[in-house]
Amino acid sequence: MKNDTKTIPWWRVNFSEDDVEKVSESIRNGKMSMGSVTEEFEQRMAEALDVPYVVATSSGSIALLMSLMALGIKAGDEVIIPNRTWIATAHAPMMLGAKPVLVDVLSDRPVMDTSLIKEKINSKTKAIIPVQLCGCAVEMEEVWKIAKEYNLAVVEDTAQGLFSKYNGTYMGTQSEIGCFSMAVSKLVSSGQGGFTVTRNKQLYEKMKLIRTHGVANVTAATPYTGMGFNFRYTDIHASIGLVQLDKVNDRIENLKKLYEKYKSGLSELNFLKLIPLDIERGEIPLYIEVLVEERERLVEYLFSNNIETRLIYPDLDSAIHLECKGDFPNTRVFGKQGLVLPCGPDQPIENVDRVLKSLQTYN
Repeated sequence: MKNDTKTIPWWRVNFSEDDVEKVSESIRNGKMSMGSVTEEFEQRMAEALDVPYVVATSSGSIALLMSLMALGIKAGDEVIIPNRTWIATAHAPMMLGAKPVLVDVLSDRPVMDTSLIKEKINSKTKAIIPVQLCGCAVEMEEVWKIAKEYNLAVVEDTAQGLFSKYNGTYMGTQSEIGCFSMAVSKLVSSGQGGFTVTRNKQLYEKMKLIRTHGVANVTAATPYTGMGFNFRYTDIHASIGLVQLDKVNDRIENLKKLYEKYKSGLSELNFLKLIPLDIERGEIPLYIEVLVEERERLVEYLFSNNIETRLIYPDLDSAIHLECKGDFPNTRVFGKQGLVLPCGPDQPIENVDRVLKSLQTYN
């Protein structure tokens, strides 16, 4: 049974009166659907990531779907993805009738093992989606090299990697398209939402059309140009996104402090292992992920001490509807042992002290 101590949530992100005021301002000015506030957000995010084009949309999942549509992915095509990712990465190609093809991850970090990509390529392969999970960098130089050799598109799933860096540049900004999420459990959140980034003007124009049923201007009698859907963002959500973007530097610093605190405290414990990130290289620890063999037992223990955790989601090949079989030994470890400890850009550092104290008395 839990005690009366206040529960520490597994994730903490705060929304303030500034968010309320910005939303109220948009409503007072009649900025409800997608309009000038969304455009302002897109411009601000483009400047922050140093890219020319940003297309805001309703979720990170839709960002992936729009990207593949813009690249012409169709029924019968194959798209290579890692077996460790949120299932949205697989569902995006499946929505277009394409097949996700899974590869294993590295033994020490839950990101795509690029040495396994070539063996999955055949005449049906059209794209690779590397996933920068929890800000961990995929070896993108190798991905780009393979993509060039086999004439494949690269769409980066950077839903968990906003403002993390790879070789000095922001993840998701150097491939054909990068996809980002602004769900609640992200660095910059507007409750729901996402966006794509690209340096290719043609892809940018395609994604803008796809976002609104292939129509350039819904308020005018403009032609139907092609397939699309209502994937529009809203000025209400963009209002929150703008305020959240103003806080991003402080939030990044707090995430780093949380990680270093955990790293130091967990080093003394032999029953769990912190999944490593390279902070000096530019990786931002969005989540605090650990591996522990008796995961369910530890979850129950922490819960009894009013500490929430979150299980890392299952391996993709466990989803029956994907019909993806294979041998994924590294993935299995993360899928069975992975656990997220309390974290988040607004998680107080004193909460980490309490978590560590509880872990030190666990046996």
